Amino acid sequence: MTEILIPIVTMGALGLFFAVGLAFANKRFQVRVDPRLEKVAEALPQANCGGCGFPGCQALAEAMVNGKASAESCPVGGEEVARRIAEILGVEAGEIVAKIARVHCRGTLKAARPRGDYQGIPSCRAADLLGGNKECRYGCLGLGDCVRACPFEAMAMKEDGLPVVFENKCTGCGKCVEACPRNIMELRPAAQDVLVFCRSLDRGPIARKICDNACIACGICARDFPQAVIMENFLAWIVDDTKIPAERLSDLGKCPTGAIGRIERIR
Repeated sequence: MTEILIPIVTMGALGLFFAVGLAFANKRFQVRVDPRLEKVAEALPQANCGGCGFPGCQALAEAMVNGKASAESCPVGGEEVARRIAEILGVEAGEIVAKIARVHCRGTLKAARPRGDYQGIPSCRAADLLGGNKECRYGCLGLGDCVRACPFEAMAMKEDGLPVVFENKCTGCGKCVEACPRNIMELRPAAQDVLVFCRSLDRGPIARKICDNACIACGICARDFPQAVIMENFLAWIVDDTKIPAERLSDLGKCPTGAIGRIERIR
């Protein structure tokens, strides 16, 4: 009888010992989860696009709860999501400036002079390594890396060789901006009405020779709107589009190549 009881008691004692040890370890090393984390994660759109700068929505939620990201850090969620998260965190949401991806090029297949017949990998990054398929070193390569990078199907390639952005689908995540090797894509305030559709830093005569729609650094726009437009490196730059009165937007039509003008809104 003793031979049977000793192993039973021993096993029971060991079981009790390990149970107490596990209970102590669980209490000692327990990681407390902020109850707000789950609510913030649920409020986010779960697009996991990375537009916020974090690897996913869960990582952004953790950063928000830990005070390392603001309530308005999600570009996809916009104002509504920012307000909801601010309520959960007990803070005030900052101002939300909705942004849309814009195409800074009008170097269509017809307007831009071809450099040759590109036969390589159908990728803008690959083509750019070989100098591109157009004479313009700054123009859109037209191979659609930006379109493929968009997780919201907010872009498409047009028959003229340039990408188009659908405003009602664009969330401003910035994936297309990252994908473009020539910085053609840029996030701009959705309310902005005017854009410079060119990135060429070539001198006027050269730019005019290789693309009909290039900025030729004539300076007309800068002279007409000195507080809104400046000339730098042979290219017009908009520093403050609010300084262009609505009643004078038609004056932008003076641009001889159409390199600056009103944005065509496509939905």
